[in-house]
Amino acid sequence: MTSERTLPAPRPHRVVVLALDGLLPFELGIPQRIFRLARDDQRRRLYEVVTCSVRPPGPVETDSDFAIMVENGPEILATADTVVVPASYELGPVHDEGVLTEELAAALDHVRPGTRLVAICTGGYVLAAAGYLDGRPATTHWASAEHFQRLFPQVRVDADVLFVDDGDVLTSAGVAAGIDLCVHIVRRDHGTAVANEVARRTVVPPHRDGGQAQYIERPVPDPQQSSTTNARAWALARLQEPIQLRDMAAQESMSVRTFTRRFREEVGVSPGQWLTGQRVERARHLLESTALSVDQVARDSGFGTAQSMRQHLQAALGVTPSAYRRTFRSDLSTACGE
Repeated sequence: MTSERTLPAPRPHRVVVLALDGLLPFELGIPQRIFRLARDDQRRRLYEVVTCSVRPPGPVETDSDFAIMVENGPEILATADTVVVPASYELGPVHDEGVLTEELAAALDHVRPGTRLVAICTGGYVLAAAGYLDGRPATTHWASAEHFQRLFPQVRVDADVLFVDDGDVLTSAGVAAGIDLCVHIVRRDHGTAVANEVARRTVVPPHRDGGQAQYIERPVPDPQQSSTTNARAWALARLQEPIQLRDMAAQESMSVRTFTRRFREEVGVSPGQWLTGQRVERARHLLESTALSVDQVARDSGFGTAQSMRQHLQAALGVTPSAYRRTFRSDLSTACGE
């Protein structure tokens, strides 16, 4: 009688965070906080997070009244599955001229081809100066977006979103949007359930509505004017039903035109784009957590038909419903209508 062989634990995905002089301590801590909380169903860490400098081990200055001691030099970048570059206030020629310093260029030479690259806020300047964003979509803090686009005209800058996922290169808007991006990466790698647990433990929303447009400074609105909060809550309670724009506007006693303008100002996207995003999230949750057929998931998430849901999931995630379910619910039988 042979004993059952225990399979070795999978190696955690290694995330290396590049600490640059002038860094923001808050942003440096985001990858540590988010990725280190992600666990599998046996409570094993799914990510290993290490920090490195562009120089040999030693202190790195921050934008605050303290420095941090970094124990790894740039050679550790060669071991990364994902490299994260947080923002820094001392990017020098990277920010002013769009070129890397010799020290930074030498550090990035350690990054292996195929490594996933992530920038938080103005960390995108580093990726752009290194040529990683050429011809690709990206974002950065809204206050820097115009300057970023002038400096790197070859990059397709979208200043309205919280983050951009372009497969192996991802960029986020300012500061806290780095949390949104890291939670998104956990969701992309391991599914909604793991990402939601990380979000709960961090006390942040698992998915924020809209984009940067809602945070750009604008004239203070008349306090007597209604927001679109009630309409969004009303829609979320009946995502499985057909929802017309006029019905959402009626929840706030607004004309369709006024409601659409106010909604975009507050949320950063149109009501239609927001509804589609919410339905995609509902479909993902149902595909991961239930054995419902694809047809039923499509109906319960408001897409109506499986074909419509496939089109929207393909556009949003790059995969079909059945492929998504196989990735995150391998325990489910393919007899679920796929």
